Amino acid sequence: MGIISRGFTGRRRTSPDLPPGQYLTEDFPVLSAGPTPRVPTDRWEFTITTETGQVYRWDWSAFRALPAQEVTVDLHCVTRWSKLGTSWEGVSLDTLFADVETAAEYALAHSYGGYTTNLPVEDLLDGKAWVAYTYDGEDLAPEHGGPARLLVPRLYLWKSAKWVRGITLSHDDEPGFWETAGYHNYGDPWREQRYWDG
Repeated sequence: MGIISRGFTGRRRTSPDLPPGQYLTEDFPVLSAGPTPRVPTDRWEFTITTETGQVYRWDWSAFRALPAQEVTVDLHCVTRWSKLGTSWEGVSLDTLFADVETAAEYALAHSYGGYTTNLPVEDLLDGKAWVAYTYDGEDLAPEHGGPARLLVPRLYLWKSAKWVRGITLSHDDEPGFWETAGYHNYGDPWREQRYWDG
């Protein structure tokens, strides 16, 4: 069961910019599958593990030395709220994958705290995903996934794993935490892919 922050007061307004079934909020609700991990940056690392077992690793200082991008994106949560025009800074997955040799089609994102979520590799590349460490000009707060979270705005927000620590690549699609609990395997908000059909 998810955790929702007290004081959430979403505004139930619709907009042509919203996917079907969504309402607009100015808040940033906090929903988590469990307790909030507190990960000091001196113990944080991010890894990409290929289908052959090759591991690419960055500690916080190596990660922050990579070229960063500022992006403004819309967020859509499976619980039906949307927040438009959110501002982030982070490292593109294109940058992280630049030297990774892989033929894998699938990725499983892993988080501190044990959370996992699956994505096609193609949804991580070509300017579609980032490992973000600031939100709205400030360091990313732990309740929103700090020190760093995956940001994949084209999919429902549960695919943007908070407290991300790594990605494992595979030829086989392995459902993650919410996917094994009945959430849709892909999660496209514009197609309202919230849950499994059967």
